[in-house]
Amino acid sequence: MTTTVPAIGTRTAEGSALQAVLLDMDGTLVDTEGFWWDVECEVFAGLGHTLDDSWRHVVVGGPMTRSGGFLIEATGADITLAELTVLLNQGFEDRIDRALPLMPGAARLLGELAAHEIPTALVSASHRRVIDRVLGILGAQYFALTVAGDEVARTKPHPDPYLFAAAGLGADPARCAVVEDTATGVAAAEAAGCHVVAVPSVAPISPAARRTVVRSLEEVDLAFLRGLLN
Repeated sequence: MTTTVPAIGTRTAEGSALQAVLLDMDGTLVDTEGFWWDVECEVFAGLGHTLDDSWRHVVVGGPMTRSGGFLIEATGADITLAELTVLLNQGFEDRIDRALPLMPGAARLLGELAAHEIPTALVSASHRRVIDRVLGILGAQYFALTVAGDEVARTKPHPDPYLFAAAGLGADPARCAVVEDTATGVAAAEAAGCHVVAVPSVAPISPAARRTVVRSLEEVDLAFLRGLLN
């Protein structure tokens, strides 16, 4: 169900309440939220439908079943969800093969977490085949565990992916910091009982209890994440 990477240990630095860091992928570490929307527009254009730009806020950050199902219903396109999933995944993979821009601050943050041996997991609503393609570029060695959207019974906005990741790292969800870019991901992390850093990519996210909103990952480092739990 998961991919484990033994290169990184699972020890927590002494004196810190932070036990693990759980990171979303699309729009958080890699600048790909726009890729998904572009692919969705192209696929539906090929089916004879134009997507309304306002729908982007509905589908962002969601699992394929929710976003694809919504777009099929909204357009009335003659395609099954299974067929659409294949087309969207292939279109996305084609794009990341050409370019995969990292979000500002992502490489530095991953390097810092690795250097301090902070247990780190990648938790995404994307399918395993997409995650593995991205990991080949992003660096699988940075993650002790990865969880894909098609490997859990209920993906985001349900808490299951984050609960599974925390358990896999031997961490208490209440002592985990999650970094997310969408309301869907934030809802999943908060439902799991984690502390959340929101870095909005497409739609605004408001601060709340146990939720800190920043403009960029460049504002986030290990000291910042540890401070969330103090």
